[in-house]
Amino acid sequence: MTPTSVAATPSSSAPSSSSSPSSSSSPSSSSSPSSSSSPSSSSRWLFSPRIDLLTFGGSAALSLLLLALAPLVAPASAAAPGATPGWTWLAAVLLVDVAHVWSTAFIVYLDPAELRRRLALYLAVPLACYLAGVALYALGEATFWRAVAYLAVFHFIRQQYGWVRLYRGRAGERDRLGALLDGATIYLATLYPLLHWHAHLPREFAWMRDGDFAPGVPPALATAAGAALAAMLLVYLLRAALAARRAPPNWGKHLVVATTTACWYLGIVATDSDYAFTVTNVFIHGIPYLVLVHLYARRVAASSSPPRADLGALLSRAAVPFLATLWAIAYLEELLWDRAVWQDHPWLFGEPGSLSSTLSHHHAWLVPLLAVPQLTHYVLDGFLWRRGSNPNLGRVL
Repeated sequence: MTPTSVAATPSSSAPSSSSSPSSSSSPSSSSSPSSSSSPSSSSRWLFSPRIDLLTFGGSAALSLLLLALAPLVAPASAAAPGATPGWTWLAAVLLVDVAHVWSTAFIVYLDPAELRRRLALYLAVPLACYLAGVALYALGEATFWRAVAYLAVFHFIRQQYGWVRLYRGRAGERDRLGALLDGATIYLATLYPLLHWHAHLPREFAWMRDGDFAPGVPPALATAAGAALAAMLLVYLLRAALAARRAPPNWGKHLVVATTTACWYLGIVATDSDYAFTVTNVFIHGIPYLVLVHLYARRVAASSSPPRADLGALLSRAAVPFLATLWAIAYLEELLWDRAVWQDHPWLFGEPGSLSSTLSHHHAWLVPLLAVPQLTHYVLDGFLWRRGSNPNLGRVL
Protein backbone atom coordinates (compact mmCIF):
# COMPACT_ATOMS: atom_id res chain seq x y z
CA MET A 1 0.00 0.00 0.00
CA THR A 2 0.89 3.58 -0.21
CA PRO A 3 -1.08 5.83 1.97
CA THR A 4 1.71 8.41 1.97
CA SER A 5 0.46 11.03 -0.35
CA VAL A 6 -3.00 11.34 1.04
CA ALA A 7 -1.91 12.84 4.31
CA ALA A 8 -3.79 16.03 4.67
CA THR A 9 -5.42 18.42 6.99
CA PRO A 10 -7.52 16.96 9.80
CA SER A 11 -10.69 18.44 8.42
CA SER A 12 -10.46 16.32 5.31
CA SER A 13 -9.71 13.13 7.17
CA ALA A 14 -7.47 12.23 4.30
CA PRO A 15 -4.11 10.63 4.78
CA SER A 16 -0.87 10.10 2.93
CA SER A 17 1.46 6.74 -0.13
CA SER A 18 3.96 3.48 -0.08
CA SER A 19 5.03 2.72 -3.44
CA SER A 20 3.82 6.18 -4.24
CA PRO A 21 6.49 8.70 -4.91
CA SER A 22 5.97 11.88 -2.98
CA SER A 23 3.35 13.31 -0.72
CA SER A 24 0.88 15.68 -2.25
CA SER A 25 0.24 18.30 0.36
CA SER A 26 2.64 19.20 3.09
CA PRO A 27 0.91 20.42 6.24
CA SER A 28 1.73 23.95 7.16
CA SER A 29 3.55 24.80 10.35
CA SER A 30 1.17 27.52 11.35
CA SER A 31 -1.25 25.42 13.35
CA SER A 32 -0.43 23.49 16.45
CA PRO A 33 -2.01 20.34 17.83
CA SER A 34 -2.51 22.19 21.05
CA SER A 35 -4.95 24.63 19.54
CA SER A 36 -8.63 24.52 20.42
CA SER A 37 -9.41 23.15 16.97
CA SER A 38 -7.15 20.17 17.51
CA PRO A 39 -8.94 16.89 16.72
CA SER A 40 -10.36 14.96 19.64
CA SER A 41 -8.54 11.84 20.79
CA SER A 42 -11.15 9.60 19.15
CA SER A 43 -10.77 11.30 15.74
CA ARG A 44 -7.03 10.66 15.77
CA TRP A 45 -7.59 7.05 14.75
CA LEU A 46 -7.83 6.11 11.08
CA PHE A 47 -10.89 3.88 11.44
CA SER A 48 -11.64 3.50 15.16
CA PRO A 49 -9.56 2.75 18.25
CA ARG A 50 -10.57 -0.92 18.18
CA ILE A 51 -9.99 -1.47 14.47
CA ASP A 52 -6.70 0.41 14.44
CA LEU A 53 -5.32 -1.42 17.45
CA LEU A 54 -6.34 -4.79 16.06
CA THR A 55 -5.00 -3.93 12.60
CA PHE A 56 -1.61 -2.52 13.49
CA GLY A 57 -1.06 -3.88 16.98
CA GLY A 58 -2.68 -7.23 16.22
CA SER A 59 -0.67 -7.90 13.05
CA ALA A 60 2.57 -7.00 14.83
CA ALA A 61 1.65 -9.10 17.86
CA LEU A 62 0.96 -12.05 15.56
CA SER A 63 4.35 -11.55 13.89
CA LEU A 64 6.26 -11.35 17.15
CA LEU A 65 4.37 -14.27 18.69
CA LEU A 66 5.17 -16.50 15.72
CA LEU A 67 8.79 -15.39 15.91
CA ALA A 68 8.97 -16.23 19.62
CA LEU A 69 7.33 -19.61 19.01
CA ALA A 70 9.70 -20.54 16.18
CA PRO A 71 11.35 -23.43 18.10
CA LEU A 72 7.90 -24.98 18.62
CA VAL A 73 6.01 -24.18 15.43
CA ALA A 74 8.93 -24.10 12.99
CA PRO A 75 11.66 -26.35 14.43
CA ALA A 76 13.09 -27.01 10.97
CA SER A 77 13.95 -23.31 10.62
CA ALA A 78 16.38 -23.62 13.53
CA ALA A 79 18.26 -26.49 11.93
CA ALA A 80 18.03 -25.05 8.41
CA PRO A 81 17.53 -21.27 8.57
CA GLY A 82 16.76 -21.13 4.88
CA ALA A 83 13.76 -23.39 5.31
CA THR A 84 10.25 -22.15 5.99
CA PRO A 85 7.40 -24.49 6.98
CA GLY A 86 4.70 -24.93 4.38
CA TRP A 87 2.02 -23.56 6.67
CA THR A 88 4.00 -20.32 7.02
CA TRP A 89 4.12 -19.87 3.26
CA LEU A 90 0.41 -20.63 2.98
CA ALA A 91 -0.65 -18.26 5.77
CA ALA A 92 1.75 -15.41 5.13
CA VAL A 93 2.51 -15.45 1.42
CA LEU A 94 -0.63 -16.83 -0.21
CA LEU A 95 -3.38 -15.70 2.18
CA VAL A 96 -1.89 -12.30 3.03
CA ASP A 97 0.81 -11.15 0.63
CA VAL A 98 -0.64 -12.35 -2.67
CA ALA A 99 -4.21 -11.62 -1.52
CA HIS A 100 -3.41 -8.01 -0.63
CA VAL A 101 -1.92 -7.48 -4.09
CA TRP A 102 -5.20 -8.52 -5.70
CA SER A 103 -7.27 -6.37 -3.33
CA THR A 104 -6.33 -3.37 -5.46
CA ALA A 105 -8.78 -4.72 -8.04
CA PHE A 106 -11.70 -4.06 -5.68
CA ILE A 107 -11.13 -0.30 -5.72
CA VAL A 108 -10.15 -0.05 -9.38
CA TYR A 109 -11.32 -2.76 -11.73
CA LEU A 110 -14.42 -3.78 -9.75
CA ASP A 111 -15.51 -0.18 -9.18
CA PRO A 112 -17.24 0.92 -12.42
CA ALA A 113 -17.15 4.62 -11.57
CA GLU A 114 -13.46 4.60 -10.65
CA LEU A 115 -12.57 2.54 -13.69
CA ARG A 116 -14.35 5.00 -15.99
CA ARG A 117 -12.76 7.98 -14.25
CA ARG A 118 -9.23 7.00 -15.25
CA LEU A 119 -9.78 4.26 -17.81
CA ALA A 120 -6.66 5.05 -19.84
CA LEU A 121 -4.44 4.89 -16.77
CA TYR A 122 -5.92 1.66 -15.45
CA LEU A 123 -5.59 -0.06 -18.82
CA ALA A 124 -2.14 1.32 -19.59
CA VAL A 125 -0.45 0.41 -16.30
CA PRO A 126 -0.78 -3.41 -16.58
CA LEU A 127 0.31 -3.26 -20.22
CA ALA A 128 3.28 -1.05 -19.39
CA CYS A 129 4.24 -3.32 -16.50
CA TYR A 130 4.17 -6.35 -18.77
CA LEU A 131 6.26 -4.70 -21.49
CA ALA A 132 8.76 -3.43 -18.93
CA GLY A 133 8.93 -6.91 -17.42
CA VAL A 134 9.61 -8.50 -20.81
CA ALA A 135 12.35 -5.96 -21.47
CA LEU A 136 13.96 -6.60 -18.09
CA TYR A 137 13.75 -10.36 -18.49
CA ALA A 138 15.43 -10.04 -21.88
CA LEU A 139 18.40 -8.54 -20.05
CA GLY A 140 18.56 -11.61 -17.86
CA GLU A 141 16.52 -13.45 -15.27
CA ALA A 142 18.67 -12.03 -12.46
CA THR A 143 18.14 -8.49 -13.75
CA PHE A 144 14.38 -8.97 -13.78
CA TRP A 145 14.18 -10.27 -10.22
CA ARG A 146 16.56 -7.65 -8.89
CA ALA A 147 14.40 -4.89 -10.37
CA VAL A 148 11.22 -6.44 -8.95
CA ALA A 149 12.85 -6.89 -5.54
CA TYR A 150 13.92 -3.26 -5.26
CA LEU A 151 10.54 -2.02 -6.45
CA ALA A 152 8.94 -4.17 -3.75
CA VAL A 153 11.34 -2.79 -1.14
CA PHE A 154 10.43 0.75 -2.13
CA HIS A 155 6.75 -0.16 -1.88
CA PHE A 156 7.12 -1.70 1.59
CA ILE A 157 9.09 1.27 2.94
CA ARG A 158 6.73 3.84 1.52
CA GLN A 159 3.74 2.08 3.02
CA GLN A 160 5.09 2.42 6.54
CA TYR A 161 5.92 6.05 5.89
CA GLY A 162 2.42 6.49 4.50
CA TRP A 163 0.77 5.23 7.68
CA VAL A 164 2.79 7.74 9.70
CA ARG A 165 1.78 10.56 7.36
CA LEU A 166 -1.82 9.43 7.57
CA TYR A 167 -1.83 9.52 11.38
CA ARG A 168 -0.16 12.93 11.37
CA GLY A 169 -2.96 14.24 9.16
CA ARG A 170 -5.65 12.77 11.38
CA ALA A 171 -4.12 14.31 14.52
CA GLY A 172 -3.63 17.72 12.94
CA GLU A 173 0.16 17.54 13.21
CA ARG A 174 1.07 20.10 10.59
CA ASP A 175 4.51 21.35 11.62
CA ARG A 176 7.15 20.77 8.97
CA LEU A 177 9.94 19.98 11.39
CA GLY A 178 7.80 17.28 12.99
CA ALA A 179 7.00 15.84 9.56
CA LEU A 180 10.70 15.78 8.72
CA LEU A 181 11.68 14.08 12.00
CA ASP A 182 8.83 11.54 11.83
CA GLY A 183 9.77 10.74 8.25
CA ALA A 184 13.44 10.33 9.14
CA THR A 185 12.54 8.00 11.99
CA ILE A 186 10.33 5.65 9.97
CA TYR A 187 12.72 5.67 7.01
CA LEU A 188 15.69 4.78 9.23
CA ALA A 189 13.61 2.07 10.93
CA THR A 190 13.37 0.34 7.54
CA LEU A 191 16.57 1.42 5.81
CA TYR A 192 18.92 0.41 8.62
CA PRO A 193 17.83 -3.25 8.52
CA LEU A 194 18.08 -3.20 4.72
CA LEU A 195 21.58 -1.74 4.81
CA HIS A 196 22.57 -4.36 7.38
CA TRP A 197 21.15 -7.01 5.07
CA HIS A 198 23.13 -5.68 2.09
CA ALA A 199 26.32 -5.41 4.14
CA HIS A 200 26.11 -9.04 5.25
CA LEU A 201 25.23 -10.90 2.06
CA PRO A 202 24.55 -13.69 1.50
CA ARG A 203 21.84 -14.29 4.07
CA GLU A 204 19.67 -17.33 4.70
CA PHE A 205 16.72 -15.52 3.12
CA ALA A 206 16.00 -13.30 0.15
CA TRP A 207 13.36 -10.75 -0.72
CA MET A 208 12.29 -12.48 -3.93
CA ARG A 209 14.93 -15.06 -4.72
CA ASP A 210 18.59 -15.74 -3.99
CA GLY A 211 20.91 -13.08 -5.32
CA ASP A 212 18.28 -10.41 -5.88
CA PHE A 213 20.06 -7.83 -3.70
CA ALA A 214 23.28 -6.23 -4.93
CA PRO A 215 26.31 -6.80 -2.69
CA GLY A 216 28.97 -4.26 -1.83
CA VAL A 217 27.46 -2.09 0.92
CA PRO A 218 30.18 -1.35 3.51
CA PRO A 219 29.36 -2.66 6.99
CA ALA A 220 30.39 0.74 8.37
CA LEU A 221 27.49 2.34 6.50
CA ALA A 222 25.02 -0.05 8.11
CA THR A 223 26.55 0.62 11.53
CA ALA A 224 26.21 4.36 11.00
CA ALA A 225 22.58 3.92 9.96
CA GLY A 226 21.96 1.94 13.13
CA ALA A 227 23.43 4.71 15.25
CA ALA A 228 21.34 7.28 13.39
CA LEU A 229 18.21 5.22 14.02
CA ALA A 230 18.96 4.99 17.74
CA ALA A 231 19.41 8.77 17.88
CA MET A 232 16.20 9.42 15.95
CA LEU A 233 14.22 7.07 18.18
CA LEU A 234 15.45 8.95 21.23
CA VAL A 235 14.44 12.25 19.64
CA TYR A 236 11.08 10.72 18.72
CA LEU A 237 10.42 9.64 22.30
CA LEU A 238 11.35 13.06 23.69
CA ARG A 239 9.12 14.82 21.15
CA ALA A 240 6.25 12.44 21.92
CA ALA A 241 6.58 13.08 25.65
CA LEU A 242 6.55 16.86 25.16
CA ALA A 243 3.62 16.69 22.71
CA ALA A 244 1.61 14.58 25.17
CA ARG A 245 1.67 17.50 27.60
CA ARG A 246 -0.19 19.70 25.09
CA ALA A 247 -2.56 17.29 23.33
CA PRO A 248 -3.75 13.67 23.48
CA PRO A 249 -1.00 11.27 22.38
CA ASN A 250 -1.03 10.15 18.77
CA TRP A 251 -1.14 6.48 19.71
CA GLY A 252 -1.71 5.25 16.18
CA LYS A 253 1.44 6.91 14.88
CA HIS A 254 3.46 5.69 17.85
CA LEU A 255 2.16 2.16 17.27
CA VAL A 256 3.23 2.19 13.62
CA VAL A 257 6.71 3.50 14.46
CA ALA A 258 7.19 1.01 17.30
CA THR A 259 5.95 -2.06 15.44
CA THR A 260 7.84 -1.20 12.26
CA THR A 261 11.08 -0.72 14.18
CA ALA A 262 10.64 -3.92 16.18
CA CYS A 263 9.55 -6.19 13.33
CA TRP A 264 12.10 -4.99 10.77
CA TYR A 265 14.94 -5.19 13.28
CA LEU A 266 14.04 -8.60 14.67
CA GLY A 267 13.24 -10.13 11.30
CA ILE A 268 16.33 -8.87 9.45
CA VAL A 269 19.07 -7.78 11.85
CA ALA A 270 18.62 -9.87 15.00
CA THR A 271 17.90 -13.12 13.14
CA ASP A 272 19.04 -14.79 9.93
CA SER A 273 16.15 -17.03 9.01
CA ASP A 274 13.67 -17.18 6.16
CA TYR A 275 10.92 -18.06 8.62
CA ALA A 276 11.72 -15.07 10.86
CA PHE A 277 11.84 -12.68 7.91
CA THR A 278 8.56 -13.98 6.49
CA VAL A 279 6.49 -13.72 9.66
CA THR A 280 7.86 -10.29 10.65
CA ASN A 281 7.66 -8.78 7.19
CA VAL A 282 4.44 -9.95 5.57
CA PHE A 283 1.77 -9.64 8.25
CA ILE A 284 2.43 -6.01 9.23
CA HIS A 285 2.43 -5.07 5.56
CA GLY A 286 -0.45 -7.05 4.10
CA ILE A 287 -3.01 -7.13 6.90
CA PRO A 288 -3.31 -3.33 7.36
CA TYR A 289 -3.63 -2.92 3.61
CA LEU A 290 -6.40 -5.50 3.40
CA VAL A 291 -8.28 -3.69 6.18
CA LEU A 292 -7.82 -0.33 4.46
CA VAL A 293 -9.04 -1.60 1.08
CA HIS A 294 -12.02 -3.47 2.52
CA LEU A 295 -13.28 -0.51 4.56
CA TYR A 296 -12.55 1.95 1.76
CA ALA A 297 -14.30 -0.17 -0.90
CA ARG A 298 -17.32 -0.76 1.34
CA ARG A 299 -17.68 2.93 2.18
CA VAL A 300 -17.28 4.07 -1.42
CA ALA A 301 -19.95 1.61 -2.56
CA ALA A 302 -22.35 2.59 0.24
CA SER A 303 -21.86 6.33 -0.24
CA SER A 304 -22.57 6.24 -3.97
CA SER A 305 -25.86 7.70 -5.09
CA PRO A 306 -27.69 5.43 -5.56
CA PRO A 307 -25.71 2.83 -3.58
CA ARG A 308 -23.84 0.49 -5.91
CA ALA A 309 -25.03 -3.08 -6.41
CA ASP A 310 -22.31 -4.32 -8.77
CA LEU A 311 -20.05 -7.32 -8.12
CA GLY A 312 -17.35 -5.28 -6.41
CA ALA A 313 -19.86 -3.67 -4.06
CA LEU A 314 -21.49 -6.98 -3.21
CA LEU A 315 -18.18 -8.68 -2.45
CA SER A 316 -17.01 -5.75 -0.32
CA ARG A 317 -20.04 -5.62 1.97
CA ALA A 318 -18.61 -8.15 4.41
CA ALA A 319 -15.17 -9.46 5.25
CA VAL A 320 -15.96 -13.11 4.43
CA PRO A 321 -16.82 -12.73 0.71
CA PHE A 322 -14.08 -10.11 0.36
CA LEU A 323 -11.38 -12.39 1.75
CA ALA A 324 -12.76 -15.57 0.20
CA THR A 325 -12.61 -14.01 -3.25
CA LEU A 326 -9.05 -12.78 -2.74
CA TRP A 327 -7.90 -16.13 -1.37
CA ALA A 328 -9.39 -18.00 -4.31
CA ILE A 329 -7.66 -15.69 -6.79
CA ALA A 330 -4.40 -15.88 -4.84
CA TYR A 331 -4.53 -19.67 -4.93
CA LEU A 332 -5.05 -19.67 -8.69
CA GLU A 333 -2.16 -17.28 -9.22
CA GLU A 334 0.21 -19.31 -7.07
CA LEU A 335 -0.94 -22.48 -8.82
CA LEU A 336 0.18 -20.93 -12.11
CA TRP A 337 3.49 -19.82 -10.60
CA ASP A 338 4.09 -23.28 -9.18
CA ARG A 339 3.21 -25.08 -12.39
CA ALA A 340 5.16 -22.75 -14.67
CA VAL A 341 8.13 -21.63 -12.58
CA TRP A 342 8.76 -22.72 -8.99
CA GLN A 343 7.40 -26.26 -8.66
CA ASP A 344 8.21 -26.23 -4.95
CA HIS A 345 4.82 -26.76 -3.26
CA PRO A 346 3.60 -30.16 -4.46
CA TRP A 347 1.80 -30.68 -1.14
CA LEU A 348 -0.59 -27.88 -2.12
CA PHE A 349 -0.60 -27.83 -5.92
CA GLY A 350 0.28 -31.42 -6.80
CA GLU A 351 3.27 -32.82 -8.63
CA PRO A 352 4.38 -30.96 -11.77
CA GLY A 353 3.47 -32.72 -15.00
CA SER A 354 4.46 -32.44 -18.63
CA LEU A 355 2.83 -29.01 -18.86
CA SER A 356 5.31 -27.64 -16.35
CA SER A 357 8.18 -28.90 -18.46
CA THR A 358 6.70 -27.25 -21.54
CA LEU A 359 6.07 -23.93 -19.82
CA SER A 360 9.64 -23.83 -18.49
CA HIS A 361 10.79 -23.03 -22.03
CA HIS A 362 8.65 -19.90 -22.21
CA HIS A 363 9.70 -17.99 -19.10
CA ALA A 364 10.78 -14.95 -21.10
CA TRP A 365 7.17 -13.95 -21.70
CA LEU A 366 5.39 -16.01 -19.04
CA VAL A 367 7.22 -14.79 -15.90
CA PRO A 368 6.61 -11.08 -16.70
CA LEU A 369 2.97 -11.93 -17.38
CA LEU A 370 2.54 -13.66 -14.02
CA ALA A 371 4.22 -10.69 -12.33
CA VAL A 372 1.77 -8.17 -13.81
CA PRO A 373 -0.67 -8.20 -10.83
CA GLN A 374 2.16 -7.52 -8.40
CA LEU A 375 3.77 -4.80 -10.51
CA THR A 376 0.41 -3.18 -11.22
CA HIS A 377 -0.34 -3.10 -7.49
CA TYR A 378 2.96 -1.32 -6.83
CA VAL A 379 2.41 1.29 -9.52
CA LEU A 380 -1.28 1.98 -8.94
CA ASP A 381 -0.64 2.50 -5.25
CA GLY A 382 1.18 5.66 -6.27
CA PHE A 383 -2.07 7.02 -7.71
CA LEU A 384 -4.84 5.56 -5.56
CA TRP A 385 -3.89 7.04 -2.21
CA ARG A 386 -3.27 10.63 -3.28
CA ARG A 387 -5.90 13.04 -2.08
CA GLY A 388 -5.33 15.34 -5.03
CA SER A 389 -6.07 12.62 -7.58
CA ASN A 390 -8.68 10.61 -5.67
CA PRO A 391 -11.79 12.60 -4.74
CA ASN A 392 -13.15 9.71 -2.64
CA LEU A 393 -10.41 9.81 -0.01
CA GLY A 394 -11.50 12.80 1.99
CA ARG A 395 -15.15 11.77 1.67
CA VAL A 396 -14.95 8.16 2.84
CA LEU A 397 -11.90 8.11 5.09
